[in-house]
Amino acid sequence: MANHSTVVVPRNFRLLEELERGEKGFGDGTVSYGMDDGDDIYMRSWTGTIIGPHNVDLKHFPMLANWRTEYTMEDILMELKREMAAPYNRRLSQPPEGSTF
Repeated sequence: MANHSTVVVPRNFRLLEELERGEKGFGDGTVSYGMDDGDDIYMRSWTGTIIGPHNVDLKHFPMLANWRTEYTMEDILMELKREMAAPYNRRLSQPPEGSTF
């Protein structure tokens, strides 16, 4: 008989892992994330960047509507990038240079 146990990884360990991955970079470079404030020891303030069109309609973004705790920032940013590349969003114009959202 197999004995199965679940290990719960502390939140800050998981965030440190995500930060390391975000700082090293992944994919094609159009999605990045990291700490907004490097002195924030609680890791509460993050920033993310997606290079692509804006004005994504959230009704086309089921990951947010069906949020699960195992989702990572990378999961959300990559899903948002896929949504931004969808045909109905590709026609949208780019925001003015220097815009933030």
